[in-house]
Amino acid sequence: MNPFYKFLGKEDHLQNMVINYIKLQHPNALVIHPYNEGRRTPFERFKFKFLGGIAGVPDVLIFTPNQNKNGLAIELKVGRNKPTKNQNQMMDALRSCKWSVHWCNDFDKCKQIIDLYFFENVLE
Repeated sequence: MNPFYKFLGKEDHLQNMVINYIKLQHPNALVIHPYNEGRRTPFERFKFKFLGGIAGVPDVLIFTPNQNKNGLAIELKVGRNKPTKNQNQMMDALRSCKWSVHWCNDFDKCKQIIDLYFFENVLE
């Protein structure tokens, strides 16, 4: 086992499960996790903003459109955590661009959201 595994948190594990599920069940999906969290040095914060980074980008971005939406964005949380103000603002912005946007703290609910997006094309 990788020695860094012990440093991963619950949300990291949920993220990994969701990405692996998408890759397995929807192998043609263009999906990414934008590395947008964590502590940064003052230089890293400067560079992040200088290069156009913005706070609040959801954890899972699927750029593959369905019949009704331009993409699917899922913000992952664990336990009782909820999206921050920046995350809510970004999710609203994505909705205005005709994306299906959700936040989720349960793997089974994530699977349901993903499958509905790809198979039924009904998510808002």
